[in-house]
Amino acid sequence: MSSDHGSSEKAILYAFLANLGIAVTKSAAAAYTNSGSMLAEAIHSYADCANQVLLFLGLKQADKPPTPEHPFGFGKENYFWSFVVAMLLFSLGGLFSIYEGWHKLQQPEALNRAWIALSVLGLAVVLETMSLVGCLKEIAKLRRGRRFRDWLRHTRNSELVVVLGEDVAALAGLAIAFAFVSLAAATGDTRYDAIGSIMIGVVLILVAMFVAMRIRALLIGKSADPMLRQRIDELIAAEPVVEELLDTITLQMGPKILLGAKVRMRSGLTLDEAVCRINELERHIKEAHPEVGWCFVEPSVTD
Repeated sequence: MSSDHGSSEKAILYAFLANLGIAVTKSAAAAYTNSGSMLAEAIHSYADCANQVLLFLGLKQADKPPTPEHPFGFGKENYFWSFVVAMLLFSLGGLFSIYEGWHKLQQPEALNRAWIALSVLGLAVVLETMSLVGCLKEIAKLRRGRRFRDWLRHTRNSELVVVLGEDVAALAGLAIAFAFVSLAAATGDTRYDAIGSIMIGVVLILVAMFVAMRIRALLIGKSADPMLRQRIDELIAAEPVVEELLDTITLQMGPKILLGAKVRMRSGLTLDEAVCRINELERHIKEAHPEVGWCFVEPSVTD
């Protein structure tokens, strides 16, 4: 198991355990209190549990070995399932919350013992915070000192982006639910509870759109991380037999990278010597950077 996969699996596990406990508790509180915001939050938590299962499935599918029909493996399965999760967050989470809020506006129901809903929401905040802290700890292992904003912008770990987005959306939703259930309880106006449900839905849709756009770039095809590309270029250029590095192209294939490079080699080498040195260079690249799954170095005289 790669370190990236290990970190991703731990983050997914933290999120799943937190959401499962939260979902069951929210469901009971929603049924007892008639709170639309609480019901929206319960559906959101169940959707998140299903999402974590799909993310874990994506990680396992991405590990399948290459086949004749899929010579570069199944690494992009991870991106596909992450995109599916973003769509589920949009539809099951966001749209249902908006529908439930609108329904409660049209047919308001009195809240029953709102303190129970508020207590459950407070507990959920604690559990979701633990999940978020766990996710951030795993991200910190992969950032390797890089600023968080830079990691978020350049990361190719789609599953961690999804888990992070879910945790942030969940905490924002819980804060909204707590505020509007409190207003409804204090004023006796249940429209506040319905408005809270609609606002939770809007937050989920915005987060889903952000996650979907990040994963879309990976599905279409994106180069390796800029820092990794720079290190590979420096390694190739430093090889004694390479007179000039003409060009490199990388493509992120899930956890592995496809690398193609064109180099001008030192003059005076025989064909057999050039082939031998190129093979050595390809092995050197893979040993130095295990993320490189496929490496093709082409000798040339021009770009």
